[in-house]
Amino acid sequence: MNFFRHRPFGLPAFALLLIAAAGCSSADDVPSVAVPTPGAAVTKLCDRLDQVLPAKVDKLGRRDPEPASPLTAGWGGDPAIILRCGLERPAKMADPEADGVEVNGVGWLLEQRSDKSFRFTTTLRKAYVEVTIPAGRTGDGMAPLVSLAPAIKEAVPEGIAD
Repeated sequence: MNFFRHRPFGLPAFALLLIAAAGCSSADDVPSVAVPTPGAAVTKLCDRLDQVLPAKVDKLGRRDPEPASPLTAGWGGDPAIILRCGLERPAKMADPEADGVEVNGVGWLLEQRSDKSFRFTTTLRKAYVEVTIPAGRTGDGMAPLVSLAPAIKEAVPEGIAD
């Protein structure tokens, strides 16, 4: 006796499975990042920053990473420009030979990573804000930092982070 002969839900269930798999394709992948865990005062600054961040950075629309948090933001797709707010002070800041840049009134520690991406971390602000620009997006140089500088100046006051 064939138990599967009269199961009308077999084909619809298979079609549903195919639709679900298509909905999970890699084209829809959102980057994931570690969410910082700062104290209450820095979290408040980061919340304010999240509210004033631009909708576009370097002509790329905002597309936040997972898990969703006001401490992280992203622009573009693959690869995305990622911002994290409320990090610990980077050890590289203690290096007197470390590279730094100033872009529109915001100081940044500059680190080129082994994968040719760049990591920038704000200096002399009450919260450390990190921006990672993937290797595939570095052709426009400092353009992402130009887009972010007004929001950082507005939301994160000058000073030394706790």
